[in-house]
Amino acid sequence: MLTPPALAPDLIIARLLDDYGLRIRQVTFLPIGADITAAVYRVEPESGGAYLLKLRRGDFHEVAAVAPAFLRAHGVRRVMAPLPATDGRLWVSGQGFNWMLYPFVEGKDGYEATLSDAQWVALGKTLRAIHDAALPSDLIQRLPREEYAPRLRDTVTQFAREAERRSYGDPIAAKLAAFWRAERSEIRLIVERAGALAQELRKSAPRFVVCHGDLHPGNLLLGADDALSIVDWDTVILAPKEHDLMFVGSNLSGVWDDARETALFYQGYGAATLDPIALSYYRYERIVADLVAYGEQIFGVQGSVEDREVGLRQMTAQFLPGNDVAIAHRGYQGLP
Repeated sequence: MLTPPALAPDLIIARLLDDYGLRIRQVTFLPIGADITAAVYRVEPESGGAYLLKLRRGDFHEVAAVAPAFLRAHGVRRVMAPLPATDGRLWVSGQGFNWMLYPFVEGKDGYEATLSDAQWVALGKTLRAIHDAALPSDLIQRLPREEYAPRLRDTVTQFAREAERRSYGDPIAAKLAAFWRAERSEIRLIVERAGALAQELRKSAPRFVVCHGDLHPGNLLLGADDALSIVDWDTVILAPKEHDLMFVGSNLSGVWDDARETALFYQGYGAATLDPIALSYYRYERIVADLVAYGEQIFGVQGSVEDREVGLRQMTAQFLPGNDVAIAHRGYQGLP
């Protein structure tokens, strides 16, 4: 969210005192992230230091807080987990949001900074620990499970139909509709290939592990002295390991394509046999998911004008030569 919600700083200060026992002297909105349902603040207590406050509205799955807290408590220290409130809860609710409080780490994300060699190895080790984690059965049962469902692909198809026949009064929505019409054949191909690959994966029944589910560079926080944290666990899921590993060495989003860096990652991760069908599926399905997310945001005129303009740029950039769509096609064409 790039524009702050209508929450007065005094209200935030009062809630943090009531729920976390913190006396806050300053609240600063941080205009970061593409998620229009999440607002982020830096909050500074009177005692010194800082915390990061995340407010999320809409659908909230408790495993987004519980799973990283379990992983961190069981030794996966580079997982960023929410801090407990005074009553032990990992999140609180109010003012239409779910509130989660984290340590504030000074640093940059993986788009803003290049991982050091030590951070690449640490990322590999951390992701292997996550994929190998043995979660308790009650938590496993609460985690979403990959079903290769057609819901997102069907939504893209519906948006395509609407873009062909509707007129949009909002200029940003009109631009997205024009883009959708210009790329209709490409978008149809993406949906068709993702659906066909989903059928193959249902038949092969690959092994499922705990996955972050959205391990793009923006969800890595890089600090001083080679510090690294994996943040934003809203998409945690049981799925094939390729759900996370599709990013490494792929140049998705224009990063992480260096062979030496990929070797450093697998030095930490260890030996791994990757399923090219799963990699291809997740690269296509990620584009599908973005088409849905930005379609809902822009066609539905949700969020601020700035949020929607940035969303339009990010969505259309994926279709530029050499970007995410081209990378997905290249992987598909290399399948046996």
